[in-house]
Amino acid sequence: MFENIAPILPELWVATGQTFMMLAIGLSAAVLIGGPLGILLFLLGPGQSLENKPAFLVLNWLVNTVRSFPFIILLVALVPFTRVIAGTSIGPLAAAVPLSFAAIPYLARLVDQCLREVPRGVIEAAHAMGATELQIVWRVLLVEARSGLVLALTVLAVSFLSYSAVAGVVGGGGIGDLAIRYGYYRFQTDVMVLTVALLVVLVQILQFAGNATARRLDKR
Repeated sequence: MFENIAPILPELWVATGQTFMMLAIGLSAAVLIGGPLGILLFLLGPGQSLENKPAFLVLNWLVNTVRSFPFIILLVALVPFTRVIAGTSIGPLAAAVPLSFAAIPYLARLVDQCLREVPRGVIEAAHAMGATELQIVWRVLLVEARSGLVLALTVLAVSFLSYSAVAGVVGGGGIGDLAIRYGYYRFQTDVMVLTVALLVVLVQILQFAGNATARRLDKR
C-alpha cells in the first residue's frame, strides 16, 4: 500500500517547509497588524477609555466582513492583489498573501475577546493611579490576558495550518498541494494518508506547545 511513499519523500520535506513558511508569514502579519487592531477594537468599544461608537462600528464591521468569507473564495478573490504583492498567483509565497489577509481580522477578534476577560477593576485601578493608555495596554491588558492571548494564537495557528492545506487546491504549494497532486489526481491513497497523518501530528504539536506555554504564563 505504501509503495508510493519513498519516491515523494524529498518533495514531502520541501512541502513541509513551504507549509511552515506560509504559516510563519500569516502568523507574523496577524501578530504585527491583527494584534494592534484587536487592541484598538477593544479600546474603542462601549464603556472603554477610548470609546468611539462610529469608529468602533466601522472597524467591527470590517473585521466581521473579512472573517465571513470562506477562505477558498477569499483565495480566489485576492488573486489580482496577490499578483501585485508577490508577482505571481501560485506558489507558497503567493498563498501567504491571502493567508495573511485572513489571519489579521481573525486574530483581531480573538485579541478583542481576550481583553474583554480582563477584570474591569484592574483597568480602573490603573487609571486611578494615573497610568497612560499605552502603559495600561502594555502593563495591564497584555499582562493580564497573556495566557488567553497565547491560546488565541494557538487556535489561529491550528486553523491556518488547515487553511494552508486548502491553498494547495490552487497550486499554493505545501502539504495540501502535495496531497492534491498525488493523493487526489493520481489516486495514490497512501500519499493522501501520509499527508493527513502529518497534518494531524503538526496540529497536536502546535496545540500541546500552546497549552503548555499558556499554563506557564497563567498566574491565576
